[in-house]
Amino acid sequence: MTNNELHYMDLMEVGRQIQSRQRSSEEVTHHMQERVDAVDTRLHSYVTVMADQALRDARAADKEIAAGQARGPLHGVPLAVKDLLWTAGTATSHGMPILRDHVPTEDATTVRRLRAAGAVLLGKLQQTEGAFADHHPDVTAPLNPWGETLWSGVSSSGSGVATAAGLCFGSLGTDTGGSIRFPSSANGVTGLKPTWGRVSRYGAFELAASLDHIGPIARNTADAAAILGAIAGADPLDPTAARQPVPDYLALMTRGVTGLRLGFDPDWGMQPADQATQAVVREALKVLESAGAEPREVRFPDTDQAVADWSPLCGLETAVAHEETYPSRRSEYGPVLSALIEVGRSLDAMDYQKLQLRRADFRGRVDALFDKVDLLLIPAVAYAGVTVETMASFADDEALLGGMMRYTCPFDLSGHPTLTLPGGVTAEGAPVAWQLVAPHFREDLLVRGGWAFQRMTDWHRRHPQV
Repeated sequence: MTNNELHYMDLMEVGRQIQSRQRSSEEVTHHMQERVDAVDTRLHSYVTVMADQALRDARAADKEIAAGQARGPLHGVPLAVKDLLWTAGTATSHGMPILRDHVPTEDATTVRRLRAAGAVLLGKLQQTEGAFADHHPDVTAPLNPWGETLWSGVSSSGSGVATAAGLCFGSLGTDTGGSIRFPSSANGVTGLKPTWGRVSRYGAFELAASLDHIGPIARNTADAAAILGAIAGADPLDPTAARQPVPDYLALMTRGVTGLRLGFDPDWGMQPADQATQAVVREALKVLESAGAEPREVRFPDTDQAVADWSPLCGLETAVAHEETYPSRRSEYGPVLSALIEVGRSLDAMDYQKLQLRRADFRGRVDALFDKVDLLLIPAVAYAGVTVETMASFADDEALLGGMMRYTCPFDLSGHPTLTLPGGVTAEGAPVAWQLVAPHFREDLLVRGGWAFQRMTDWHRRHPQV
């Protein structure tokens, strides 16, 4: 592969070349920095490029590898992280101008674990204000590399754009209502939202603590599995991080889907999805069945109430996260995040308890589905190829809001892990995605399903012409 194509190489492959000394980490890092300089002035996916530190880390990785001290598949590979994850000595702004000068004194646990795995951190990626639904008015939103009129997804917009455009070999995003799945589907990449608690949240600015999930956005399932394996696990700095052992996702991945029961709801899973999305979901079902999965028809619990409950619950937790600066600095907040916080501040204790009871009920109903199946196959979002212009009416268009959130926020409420995979394109060439859902802490089943699908298809190998 020439340097003209290096930036689109799989993470695992470029890692093998670096760790076998076919290429140096310094060479690859320098190439990626040159590409960011050339391309990102238009795409705006990076907030901060950590150029000097990245080259120092790349040279250190090369020395360790030369000394026979390779640390694993991420060693020497340039990655990037969403700008709500603390990075010691480098500003972390959470998409908020009021935090533009916030410089942490320590790394987030996820960042520290990436560094421990030998990854080279290229920089910090753009996001929406406070990781909610819109970019602050003073921030330039990242552009979708598949087309400037296309929505780039929220809130991990920079992570999706940079990964798709060959500006890093993988990234970290967060998902509170769909923010790994939205940018993954919009930009044609693979996103893994782990079980809540599978990955430590220490050193991550909150949107809503009990809904926030940190996970990888990558160009294929194996790359996502490698990143998750590095960042997952218990953390003494975060008591909510689960203590379950972390499986070897890469080793388990290649078992495929033979004999796995694959649940699909032909009603809930198809309505209100558009024709392009329905076609992709049907094709994914067909491919996995041909790979050995056993389709089972299921009836998914009603999600209308879950979607309705997500905003007030998120709003309340966001209000708590911002109590030191809101409402005291309300004028410095953008209108969308401010409106969410006001929703949360308006709730009373009775409302909150009802939300929690309904949430527990819904989680139990989803859990029960996995008595009958091993995985669920569903759309990633209901509408493919949505434009920036269309999404401008997101908050006011109930049909659009319901369709976009129908297949995402319920699994933040329930905490179940999901894997989003590119599975086709619209007639106009925009990416279309679908997703798998697994029982709690069964990310190994997700990567088995994603690996099986991507062995038999090439959607993950298609890249935008940037």
